[in-house]
Amino acid sequence: MTTSTIDPATTVTTLINHFTVEPERQAELVALLEKATEDVIRHVPGFVSANLHASLDGTHVVNYAQWESEEALGGMWADPACREHMDAALALATAEPRLYRVASVHHA
Repeated sequence: MTTSTIDPATTVTTLINHFTVEPERQAELVALLEKATEDVIRHVPGFVSANLHASLDGTHVVNYAQWESEEALGGMWADPACREHMDAALALATAEPRLYRVASVHHA
């Protein structure tokens, strides 16, 4: 089983998708993203992991997802089943997806 790895030496592509949502819709958005990930997205070739974070004030959800490559991530965006779920999420919130590389990691 693969898990999220935050390591500057890793070769994964990291997608951080920041959603802004009304507080009364945050739980609905999280549930939708959980279902989309379990039912569809995690089965797309190249998927490594996804982690959902819900802000304490209820106004944001962040998806920290890792893919084997930018091409694999592109395959997810092109998949009609994945697009259907993302369109549903965009009906609840605005999204700001960005690709990242791990630049630095620090521990106590």
